[in-house]
Amino acid sequence: MKPFYVRELSVYPVGSRRIRLLAIAVLASLVANFETTIATILPLLLKDLSMSLTVYGLIAAASVLVGGLSAAFGGILSDRWGRVTILVPTLTVTAACNFLLATVSTSGGLFAVRCLMLFIEGAGITITASLVRDFSPRLGRAQAFAFWTWGPVGASFLASLIASLTLPMFGNAWQSQAIIMGIVSLVLCTVIIWQIAEPSAALRAQVMQAESEVSAEEKIDPGKVRELFKHPHLWAHVFGNTGWQVLYWTFAIFGQTILTDAFKVTTAQANGIVALGLVLNALAVIVVGRITDRLQLRKPFTALGTVLTIGMLAYYISIIGTEVSSAHVTLVYALLFLFMGVAYVPWMANFSENAEDVDSRLQGAALGIWGMVVRVMIVVLLIVAPRVVAVGGWQTWLLVGLVGQAIFLASMAAFKGRWRTAGATVITSKG
Repeated sequence: MKPFYVRELSVYPVGSRRIRLLAIAVLASLVANFETTIATILPLLLKDLSMSLTVYGLIAAASVLVGGLSAAFGGILSDRWGRVTILVPTLTVTAACNFLLATVSTSGGLFAVRCLMLFIEGAGITITASLVRDFSPRLGRAQAFAFWTWGPVGASFLASLIASLTLPMFGNAWQSQAIIMGIVSLVLCTVIIWQIAEPSAALRAQVMQAESEVSAEEKIDPGKVRELFKHPHLWAHVFGNTGWQVLYWTFAIFGQTILTDAFKVTTAQANGIVALGLVLNALAVIVVGRITDRLQLRKPFTALGTVLTIGMLAYYISIIGTEVSSAHVTLVYALLFLFMGVAYVPWMANFSENAEDVDSRLQGAALGIWGMVVRVMIVVLLIVAPRVVAVGGWQTWLLVGLVGQAIFLASMAAFKGRWRTAGATVITSKG
């Protein structure tokens, strides 16, 4: 029997109902990312626990590795058991773990709690991406994934905004943020449990170019995961984007720390700078998602965004250690996040469609494998980055991120998809 919160659809939703269910999937993505955010309090946490960045890197690496394994298995199991069956418990339990985080007083305690949180969270984030795909026909796929990126981006923004506003109110006590995140997450989980639903396995197996009401109730074979390993262009997607993610996760994990170390701003100011960059990123992904859906082109936008990111990152690296105003730093940081948004959403749509063309039954598995590889990269980042920074400073490590962007750009040669529109045809998307 299915758990009480599982609502399985045998008819594909259309119109406002599909949009509402897509919005709930996006909200689930935001919650899954928000409830494990720690970058906003990292400078204070390191000081309070008398912990070096290197030690934190090892703790975070172990917890992210656990999360990576969870992401892979969570994606595969969601194809077999259903998305919501696994998603709702992972969101709720992880939210509650924030109250446990607030009691941490040693590095060992932090290690135990973060491993528990990331193990639960890993499966959840992968499943939210699968659920967004399930509710987005190809004519609106990029825009749907643009809203999905509001999960990690929106979570970082929400956490940064809350920290910027409330840290001074609670005497800069990092524990206040853990408690606030737990309360907010549980409230949002209640909304998700009340509203969430998912298409049946038979509906998920269909490739939908445009929105239409389709009925499917028959049982289907869930597909064989090993089929994904036979296609080099899918591996180019996975490993190429993992190179791109080096920069994103450097900022996601150490963004505020880089700003406080390199440009001598306060923790609250750093959170404000990050929040502004995330707002621009959130706007960029929606606009670009809409355009790439109308044109049904993915690769040109990904290439343009990556080239612009490389150029702006090179400039950002060049001003570290120089006398620049906080307004200057804010502008450069904001543009970096804007250009990253231009590249990312078309790539997600391209990867989803390429995997769908291989076997539409294995979306969860494909996204789970990608999530696992990215998390392995994050483990390496967390172990290596603090050591590189200790020797050569943040400039040296950001050069590694620059190389990752270049690898992603080169990997695009293997992606399937067009570089230009077929004649003058432009397709209208309803989202």
